Amino acid sequence: MSNEALSNLSHEDRRFDPPADFAAQANLTAAAYEQADADRLGFWAEQAERLSWESRWDQVLDWSNPPFAKWFVGGKLNAAYNCVDRHVEAGAGEKVAFHWVGEPAEDARDITYAELKDEVCRAANALVELGVKAGDRVAIYLPMIPEAVVAMLACARLGAPHTVIFGGFSAEALSSRVLDCGAKVIITADGGYRRGAPSALKPAVDEAVAKVEAEQPGLVEHVLVVRRTGQEVASTEKDLWWEEVVGRQSSEHVCEFFDAEHPLYVMYTSGTTGKPKGILHTTGGYLVGAAYTHWGIFDLKADTDVYWCTADIGWVTGHSYMVYGPLANQATSVMYEGVPDAPHKGRWWEVIEKYKVTIFYTAPTAIRTFMKWGDEIPASFDLSSLRLLGSVGEPINPEAYVWYRDTIGGSRTPVVDTWWQTETGSILISPLPGVTSAKPGSAMRAIPGIAADVVNDEGESVPDGSGGYLVIREPWPSMLRTLWGDDERFKETYWSRFEGMYFAGDGAKKDEDGDVWVLGRVDDVMNVSGHRLSTTEIESALVSHPKVAEAAVVGATDEMTGQAVCAYVILREAAGDGGDDIITELRNHVAHEIGAIAKPRQIMIVPELPKTRSGKIMRRLLRDVAENREVGDVTTLADSNVMRLISEGAATSTED
Repeated sequence: MSNEALSNLSHEDRRFDPPADFAAQANLTAAAYEQADADRLGFWAEQAERLSWESRWDQVLDWSNPPFAKWFVGGKLNAAYNCVDRHVEAGAGEKVAFHWVGEPAEDARDITYAELKDEVCRAANALVELGVKAGDRVAIYLPMIPEAVVAMLACARLGAPHTVIFGGFSAEALSSRVLDCGAKVIITADGGYRRGAPSALKPAVDEAVAKVEAEQPGLVEHVLVVRRTGQEVASTEKDLWWEEVVGRQSSEHVCEFFDAEHPLYVMYTSGTTGKPKGILHTTGGYLVGAAYTHWGIFDLKADTDVYWCTADIGWVTGHSYMVYGPLANQATSVMYEGVPDAPHKGRWWEVIEKYKVTIFYTAPTAIRTFMKWGDEIPASFDLSSLRLLGSVGEPINPEAYVWYRDTIGGSRTPVVDTWWQTETGSILISPLPGVTSAKPGSAMRAIPGIAADVVNDEGESVPDGSGGYLVIREPWPSMLRTLWGDDERFKETYWSRFEGMYFAGDGAKKDEDGDVWVLGRVDDVMNVSGHRLSTTEIESALVSHPKVAEAAVVGATDEMTGQAVCAYVILREAAGDGGDDIITELRNHVAHEIGAIAKPRQIMIVPELPKTRSGKIMRRLLRDVAENREVGDVTTLADSNVMRLISEGAATSTED
């Protein structure tokens, strides 16, 4: 990717200053940048003080063997103790840790910190009974129910690294992860609810265990099953009911304290080779990063805020900003089992109104879906409790950002557009809500304590107004330590492109003010007639049209231009079904917003886009359609029928 790769295209002139009253009492002020710049390690040592340490560290950072970092060397702590016990000991036992909202809609309950502690201790005792000890791995394959959090914390309590596998993944995905990390226990449920209907989980576990047995007999010793839906399940000699095994345990358990670098969890993410990468996060640094960013970026006031992160437990966002960060900070959170549109399309706003949610964190793909459904749905609920909104998962289009701020936030709430990854463990680039004059669509700048930059092919910092590769120049506490069982792949994947710098594949640009715009994966950059164009910016141009709710753009092979821009567009419901006129209008709109070079060769009006269960758009599949290839593997999609609908052909327009 050349120097001028992403230095082009859209500009954003809108600015949103923090409300004066918000800024006056913000947790993080502009002084934090100066403090971190003056003494970065001292700054991180101060952030570590928000945790309880059984033994204080001797050294903040050991970077003597890069890229293998050790943070808070010599320190000892327990993640579960930091998330529950210490709050109960401090007198906050009766405080609500989670407002759990299940499906069906009437299935809800509040869980206090004292109740959570008791359940975690019982589960830890149950795992001990099953032979789990420090260092053993436990796989968790559960829906969004309280037992998922309990299981994670019980593992952390014992020093047994957990690997949470999203409950929508297949038996093949489950078995490959269990084999890779060597999990001896699987915690699952008979099923979960989706749109009010039970959806089985246990059959996938049975199939996965059979696959594991064929490759490594005896690896999985026990399968602990939560009764959630009451569905009939097949039973094997490995199976045990959670309610029976956990239910008979004592609620007393004295936790052990572990080295700061003791493994906390392994989270698998897709790899380019097809083999999933097991991202390893350790205890001390990860918990410091999650707690600090949750407190600072979301401006948490633990005594009064009600916080809701909509991420599933199976993704890193669910780990960092639904479990470990909020609980370490003694927050009260909403945990939600269902989908946004069941039993009706206003369900999320109904939950915000009921629990008076003050901080709301969700993905751009959800925001664009709400835009598509129309403003009148959120307008019928009282959302005045909201004081901060957050966005996570991919760059947010400027128009979606403004809609989110205005329609959901009442034109008054700061929006934190956060950039981070499974690998980074916690947020690295984001506005500070009490400091930053935010620009729609920009993640703005690295947060205090983080050294991010945009560099060219030679690893040199690019000037303002130019684009390149997004890198991190210095280690940070919550960074991945390695890939499970594969140090060489860790070095090759993240540290080989630029010497001494972390690079995980995202392109970015600095605008004229030096603020960062993340432009998606470098793989998603197109080369059109020698111009390197970002799919993200063309998508944003399309979404800025009042009739468009969501768009995905890919580059398709073209004899004349090398690659051509192909767009897939979902219209807002008020815009109707579309036709040739709207396609011409959208092509011309992109040319006006960006330039003729970015004008799509082809636009398809589609009912939905192919997305993973975490909301990421699978552009690889859209490329298959655009290039008339057989559509590839769709097993990771939330709805595999989407590709059939797209392939059967929506309205198209070719280049003039």
